[in-house]
Amino acid sequence: MSDLPDSTEVTREQAEEAVRILLRWSGEDPQREGLLDTPKRVVKAYRDWFSGYQIDPGEYLSRTFKEVAGYDEMVVLRDIEFESHCEHHMAPIVGRAHVGYLPTNRVVGISKLARVVDAFARRFQVQEKLTAEIAQCIQEHLQPAGVAVVIDASHECMTTRGVHKRGVSMITSQMLGSFRDDARTRAEFLQFIGIHGGHR
Repeated sequence: MSDLPDSTEVTREQAEEAVRILLRWSGEDPQREGLLDTPKRVVKAYRDWFSGYQIDPGEYLSRTFKEVAGYDEMVVLRDIEFESHCEHHMAPIVGRAHVGYLPTNRVVGISKLARVVDAFARRFQVQEKLTAEIAQCIQEHLQPAGVAVVIDASHECMTTRGVHKRGVSMITSQMLGSFRDDARTRAEFLQFIGIHGGHR
C-alpha cells in the first residue's frame, strides 16, 4: 500500500543499533550479558507488534456470503481483545473492540472482523483514529446499512508515566449510517455489547 511506510528502507542492523543507542541513553551498557541479545529481541517484537503495516485490512472483507436467507438484522462481534501502541509515547494500548453492522445483501465471516481490528491495531495509533479506521473500512468494503464500533482500552502512556492513573479506561465510538441516524438501532447495539444507560 503506497500510503504506508516502507520498512525496507531501514535495515535490521540499523534498527538493532537504534535499540543499543536507546539502551546507552537510558544509562545501560548494551554489552553486558543480559542485554547482548536485547536489540535482536526488540526488533523481532516490533515486527510482530507492527505487522499491521504489511496488511491491507480491506482484503479480509473481500470474500462475502450472500446466502443468508434474507437476514438483515444486526450482526455484532463483541469483546475483541487487541493490543496496540500509542503513537505519542510508543507505549502499549490494551483493550477490547465491539463491532456491529447492518448487512444489506451480504455478510462476512466473523473472524474477518477481528482480523480487521488487529490489522489497524498493529500500527502506531491514537484510539480515536483506530475506532474511525475500523468503522470506515467495514463501511467501504461491505456497504452495509450501518456500522458501529466501540473501543474500551487502557493506555500505559497514562498508567505507567505522567499522571500515573491506574484503572482508567477510555471509550470511543464511531457510528455510521443507521447507527448514527436511528437512536433505537444505536441503543440496541449498545445493549448488545453491555453498555446501557451509561453503565457497563
